[in-house]
Amino acid sequence: MAASSAGPLVTAEALTRLLGDVSVLDVRYRLGGPAGPEEFASGHVPGAAFVDLDRDLAGPPGAGGRHPLPAVGAFQAAMRRAGVCNDRPVVVYDDWAGHAAARAWWLLRHHGHRDVRVLDGAWSGWRALGLAVETGPGSVPGGDFSAGPGTSAMVDAAAVQRVGVLIDARAPERFRGETEPVDPVAGHIPGAVNVPTSRNLTDQGLFRSAEELRAVYAEVGAVPGADVAAYCGSGVTAAHDVLALEIAGVPAALYPGSWSEWITDPTRPVSPASRRRT
Repeated sequence: MAASSAGPLVTAEALTRLLGDVSVLDVRYRLGGPAGPEEFASGHVPGAAFVDLDRDLAGPPGAGGRHPLPAVGAFQAAMRRAGVCNDRPVVVYDDWAGHAAARAWWLLRHHGHRDVRVLDGAWSGWRALGLAVETGPGSVPGGDFSAGPGTSAMVDAAAVQRVGVLIDARAPERFRGETEPVDPVAGHIPGAVNVPTSRNLTDQGLFRSAEELRAVYAEVGAVPGADVAAYCGSGVTAAHDVLALEIAGVPAALYPGSWSEWITDPTRPVSPASRRRT
């Protein structure tokens, strides 16, 4: 399995043929949803290891936002516990239409893993096809993954407003500042454009084709050769847009701190300006 040549996705049918030759990571996560470990134990892809997004794919919340990047050493240790090896392909899935899986995909690539894919259709797609399910807490041999420089680009708060096409991956009503169910300030980073992650998927929960995604992102100027970055509320769902852009052939950076970091500094501008609250 060579992700660089085959793209960042793998179908459920293809994964059934790869089991035993890849490391499979289950990133069960949803805000306010069922607890991941319990859901994992009730059923998962055979041979998968559970990865906790809050513990393994993010650092402690604070000035860096609600889901800042984990420390390099902590991420490396988490991936080793999950059986990830430098020379073994990785497939990641979740039960959240690929949002949490995209975060793991981005982090692994950012830290140098060269062969990572996301399961297209997620856990629900696997179950819909009636494919094999394993139960219990699971157990995998430890891995030897060594975190190093990778291919996933990022921007920080100091540089994000200089990006040519800055994409906000949140729902349109949050982008417009009409509602904000999570963070204490509503609105968006001035100059950003909105491509909610829902536009990346078909009605069946699969990623749209590369041609369709190119058309979606071309609407906001995110075309090959453009300077593109994405953000969201806390840096998790924006990775879904980065993944979709990868499928479309448009490399994009991630702003990991995203909106939840941006608003920690009251001197940073907010659009609409009237949406900043104290």
